[in-house]
Amino acid sequence: MTSPGRPLFERFVAAPAYPPEPADLQIVRVFGLELPLRASVAIVVVTLAVLFDYSRTFIPEPIRALGLGAEGLRYQAIERLVIFLVVPLAVVILGFRDAPARYGLRLGDWRWGIGLIVVGCAAMTLVVAFLAGLPDFRAYYAPAIAPVADLVVTYTLDLVSTEFLVRGFLMFALIRVIGPIGVLVVQFPFVLAHLGKPEIELFSTLFGGFVYAWVDWRTGSILWSAAAHIYIVTLLVVLSAA
Repeated sequence: MTSPGRPLFERFVAAPAYPPEPADLQIVRVFGLELPLRASVAIVVVTLAVLFDYSRTFIPEPIRALGLGAEGLRYQAIERLVIFLVVPLAVVILGFRDAPARYGLRLGDWRWGIGLIVVGCAAMTLVVAFLAGLPDFRAYYAPAIAPVADLVVTYTLDLVSTEFLVRGFLMFALIRVIGPIGVLVVQFPFVLAHLGKPEIELFSTLFGGFVYAWVDWRTGSILWSAAAHIYIVTLLVVLSAA
């Protein structure tokens, strides 16, 4: 927690400490390489998860044929719930014998979390309204239109899972062994996961993903970036189809 007597900017950037435990620093030797075991496992799991998701390996062909429609996206969200959330969570609990809270599954600094996403979402609403009018965005997002409650369920399954995989499981494993640069490193798989989306969104993902990761680092929780992500994507679909 931050002290209310400190200057505002100092409190704004005052993240929790992320000291490594001995298990975070445990080394595995692979052909002469000395690698931190937990962080290395996280990198491998995340890489495989992103590849399987991109290849749609676990989605049956009839479901793939549904494309970007609401039903197809719901199946994709369920697939991501399994390979982006359940699998890495099992690795944390059963493999690492660690607490999910150390990987962002907690409220964290919720006061700053709420404040940051309210301000961020208010600012992004105008940006989303502009983007939703562009032909590329209408073509990509409009087919996903469904009742708002259905969209929220789909994107909650999808984006909470995505946030945990990249900015929970991977990022918090990395920053305990390589420090804050882990906040930047995790943008690589996040950008790859956006291949095929409109070009403006793809190139802006590096910045947007960094903001999400910074919020998670600042608050110690993935829940606030997930909430903002759900709001922004749901709004983008609704406005694109309007």
